[in-house]
Amino acid sequence: MNENEINVEYITIVEGPSPDFTPLAVEWPLSLLEGPESTLGAVCKLRTLDSNALVERCRTAWEEKRPVYLDYPDGEGGRQYADIIAFRTDEVEQGDILHLWVSL
Repeated sequence: MNENEINVEYITIVEGPSPDFTPLAVEWPLSLLEGPESTLGAVCKLRTLDSNALVERCRTAWEEKRPVYLDYPDGEGGRQYADIIAFRTDEVEQGDILHLWVSL
């Protein structure tokens, strides 16, 4: 593992299926993806027990100029990663919902 991998923050989905990624339907998040590399922007929703803790981890990493990746199962026994670029939380009766905007 190199030094850059050590400084990455991972939000890991341990159980359950792969998240459903929906292509971005609004324009504002696309400005977050501008740069020299072509990327595909998408959003996904995750249920979580403590969305505040996950949000704090993202904010801390970004304040320290570290990337944050969503680590999720690919459905075939492997793992995939998506760069988290923004988030929003909602509280519903069944628990917390974390909306993640990602670069795939």
